[in-house]
Amino acid sequence: MKIKSQKDFVSGLALIAVGVAFAIGATNYNFGTSIRPGPGYFPFGLGIILAILGAVVLFEAFTTKRKDGDPIGRIPWRPLICIVGAIAFFGYFLPKLGFMISFPAMIVITSAGGSEFRWKDAILNAVVLTALSYAIFIYGLQLTIPVWPA
Repeated sequence: MKIKSQKDFVSGLALIAVGVAFAIGATNYNFGTSIRPGPGYFPFGLGIILAILGAVVLFEAFTTKRKDGDPIGRIPWRPLICIVGAIAFFGYFLPKLGFMISFPAMIVITSAGGSEFRWKDAILNAVVLTALSYAIFIYGLQLTIPVWPA
């Protein structure tokens, strides 16, 4: 079989790999039942769905004709580093700095990955998203997330 779309081929493989990894990782947790699902129930289901979606995309890579083979372009390093770095920053600093400092910082770091980055827009976005996230997760769902530095 000939690969007709390089992007679909690589994307399909990546989705399958991540989906299978989540499904395997979820087997370390209790599944529970359909009525009372355990902590492994949801990630296992999502992993399977993601792997199936990856298989569909991978199938498309072999069947759908794309212009010029739909080659993979250059890797956008700046957005990739900013987004992954922002998530790692948030995960590491949430217990230390609290939600009200680490969440808006994550939003600003993520915004820096865009080609049209402006400080004013990033800070406004961070303030609005922090307020909405606080209202939903801390006030509405009453999650026990550290709000301020300890």
